[in-house]
Amino acid sequence: MGIFVIYIVLLCFIKMKDLQKILYAIVAVVAVMTTACIEDDFTTSSSDVLAFSCDTLAFDTVFTELGTPTKKFTVYNRHKKMINISSIKLEGVNGCKFYLNVDGMTGEEFHNVEIRGNDSIFVFVEAYIDPNDKNNPIEVKDNIMFFTNGVEQKVVVTAWGQDVVRKYGEVLTTDTYLTAEKPYVIFDSLVVEQGAKLTIEPGATICFHDKAFVEVRGTLDATGTQNAPITLRGDRTDNVVGDIDFDIMSGQWGGVVLAPESFDNEMQYVLMRGSTYGVYADSCGIYDRRKLHLFNSVLHNATHAVLTSFHSWIDAEGTEFSDAGGNVVALIGGKHSFVNCTLANYYLFSAIGGAILGLDYVLPEDELQGVPLMKANFDNCIIYGLSSDINIGDLTGSNVFLRNCLLKSSGEDDDNFINCVWEGDPMFYTIREDYIFDYRLKNESMAIGTGDANLCPISASIDRYGVNRFGGDSIDIGAYVWVEQEEETDENKY
Repeated sequence: MGIFVIYIVLLCFIKMKDLQKILYAIVAVVAVMTTACIEDDFTTSSSDVLAFSCDTLAFDTVFTELGTPTKKFTVYNRHKKMINISSIKLEGVNGCKFYLNVDGMTGEEFHNVEIRGNDSIFVFVEAYIDPNDKNNPIEVKDNIMFFTNGVEQKVVVTAWGQDVVRKYGEVLTTDTYLTAEKPYVIFDSLVVEQGAKLTIEPGATICFHDKAFVEVRGTLDATGTQNAPITLRGDRTDNVVGDIDFDIMSGQWGGVVLAPESFDNEMQYVLMRGSTYGVYADSCGIYDRRKLHLFNSVLHNATHAVLTSFHSWIDAEGTEFSDAGGNVVALIGGKHSFVNCTLANYYLFSAIGGAILGLDYVLPEDELQGVPLMKANFDNCIIYGLSSDINIGDLTGSNVFLRNCLLKSSGEDDDNFINCVWEGDPMFYTIREDYIFDYRLKNESMAIGTGDANLCPISASIDRYGVNRFGGDSIDIGAYVWVEQEEETDENKY
């Protein structure tokens, strides 16, 4: 109000040019007066200590010789007066290599770091872990020490370092074994030449750096076990954002290419995820020699299809094919048998561009001279998800048969669709918005007990979790045997 009165008086008696100068001076004085209201005195009380957004900053397991992603925490001054932190430094426990950035400054030790009253600063941390010559992950930790007004405080930083075996664009010309002792990281590619066999032992983990892939011109034998499955995945072990693990992301690496000259490939108890094009069986047109056998495996989360087959012979039992940006399974011609498999699509990262099961070169009008049409059976299979289930609604005249399958679409049985569950709901445990992709069956599932035991071979009697398909009076549809869950009540809810 006082400034306004002054302004009116000056306006009456002073020329405009002089008035402008005086107003600038008044504004400067007011700014100084306002600033002077901020509490800039330092507290020296030992009771005025710092507060932290966490007491322990934990990194996920990282591969040795690679730096971690950057993590941060916040240092708060909850008091009215300024605090001067006389020293911030790493304690140097176990000789770990953690690196700090304090409020925009990098270094190993920081002095006289000031925080205004009721303000805060960020501390950024990275870790680099040297090889430890161990097969299992080794924990490393250190303490970030803060000294303020004679008081010592600390934030613990911890990380796990895993030694790995790195392979850079290798071409295998002789039989080769990849063991389960340490994870492998593949850079660029791993090529198995014709005449060579790549054997991956149970429990092995093969990680792939950005866009890396496997091309098999010889033979792949990836035979895991229920207790020691084989894992094929990207090499990112950190989080995309918050608590969301990179492991849910598709397109992290290329995939597995089975070249035209490759046959007799095995994938049993293999957990494969996060690729661009999944398993890609290239055209060979030879139907008297099997291209690939899949058993109790998971092909999950590909940018395109998790399985693509061009005029090849592929058999699959007890296998989950899930989540893809296009078809989940894309079959062009060939000879195929899918028994007690789950084909599902709740893909997260884009609009879905195709039916769950894509069939091509199937109907009589598709036939070309000298190239046989597709022969395929889908027995006791679930085909369900956010997109349409099959791209062909009428298979009349084809050699493709679906028997005792659960389908999302409406329809009725005929010569190609036999004893199917139409407009079915498998009631998966999947919760897409919570990033849970679990394709086992809830108690209310329409897949329970609606399969045909005669269609399932004894060799596929056990599912991936070790549950017996023939343990009851009937057999369930899909890759997983239903296990009854206790109904949630007020007593067991928490």
